[in-house]
Amino acid sequence: MANKTPKLVDVAKPNLYREMFPYNEFPAVVFDNKKIKYEIPEQIWITDTTFRDGQQARPPYKPEQILRIFDLLHQIDGGTGLIRQCEFFLYSDRDREAVVLCKERNYKYPEVTGWIRAVAADFKLVSQMGLAETGILTSASDYHIFLKLRKTRSQAMTGYLDIARAALDSGVIPRCHFEDITRADYDGFVLPFAAELMKLAEEYDKPVKIRLCDTLGFGIPWAGVALPRSVPKLIQGLRQIGVPSEWLEWHGHNDLHKVQVNAATAWLYGCSAANAAIFGNGERTGNPPLEALVVEHAQLKGMTKGVNYGAITELAEYARKELALEIPRNYPLVGKDFNVTRAGIHADGLLKNEEIYNCFDTQKLLNRPIDVAITDKTGAAGIKHWIEARFEIEIPKHDPRVTWIKDQIDAEYAADRVSSISDEEMYQWVRDAFGSDVPKEKSGSTL
Repeated sequence: MANKTPKLVDVAKPNLYREMFPYNEFPAVVFDNKKIKYEIPEQIWITDTTFRDGQQARPPYKPEQILRIFDLLHQIDGGTGLIRQCEFFLYSDRDREAVVLCKERNYKYPEVTGWIRAVAADFKLVSQMGLAETGILTSASDYHIFLKLRKTRSQAMTGYLDIARAALDSGVIPRCHFEDITRADYDGFVLPFAAELMKLAEEYDKPVKIRLCDTLGFGIPWAGVALPRSVPKLIQGLRQIGVPSEWLEWHGHNDLHKVQVNAATAWLYGCSAANAAIFGNGERTGNPPLEALVVEHAQLKGMTKGVNYGAITELAEYARKELALEIPRNYPLVGKDFNVTRAGIHADGLLKNEEIYNCFDTQKLLNRPIDVAITDKTGAAGIKHWIEARFEIEIPKHDPRVTWIKDQIDAEYAADRVSSISDEEMYQWVRDAFGSDVPKEKSGSTL
């Protein structure tokens, strides 16, 4: 605990941290070289914003699509509480229908929660839907308080505290979203506001949660960076005034390519919850990818018994086929080319020992067998691997039928082809090469 309670600093002009955010230049990283220690909570978990922030990046999901995603998140979680909550918009009939459908599942995890503005009228929606917790937009930076809300810090804080109290009066846990915290006056507003929320929590003997929102992706994972951009120091300061780890949640964006590492860093320095969206699909540059945090959790805490890691692949297939979600081919963990190699020398290494060029057992953990793409660089080893991955056969790489297929490939590229050989072409060449002895195709392959 801190020696004294932080006090709000009301100012006449907004603090825009121009030394860090000049706007006409790229943001500056300012070091104070003050190092802090790790404080990894005993339990860390994921919360999901696919149905809130994720829907700000695409056309709205249909209620039945939301339900299917919700079911798949439950399937990945496996009753462990790793994916602990999902947040929902509550404004449209479609939003509310989705909430009803998901609540009817009666899953313990993920729990259904809401999201509202800091407006009393919005809070009625939470009560009507019978939710136990809701997020409340409580913008923290002077960019938002002065330039958007046209208020002073004290006016903003008073309004936020009133809506948090209204939530507690109705038996609903408030989760205050400190929007734009990585540009906020930490000592002058963030800590004083958090301290007042902790007083409310003590008064009502109820949790009051805080979500740290890196709205524009300015967060930096390095401990020696100055506030307000240092993720470690943002977490540490809140812990020092008595905010429990399990009441803290990180919500990031990927504007500067640090969304995943910042979420993991929040875990490392005392924040129990990391907010995510499936495949990072959130507003603008997106949120931390949920599937990446599932794997990150396994690396930090070990494999969790009950978590269905392979269902990540099932979720990706559903997103591609039913949601028209374009997942880049080279996207980690779920992209079509995630564990596909094109170089012939790499394919030869895979055949000798797949650990040489595969980062983990993708077949066992993600139901994703390794694969090779067929190009002019593939070679006989890659052709052998391609055939054995799809057919019930073991074949030497110098088999005449492999050599014949390689000749067809070489002829294509000798004629100035630049694209990869398609699976359809390979299947036809296998049929041509093997004739009446075509081996039986493997069943259940995700290739």
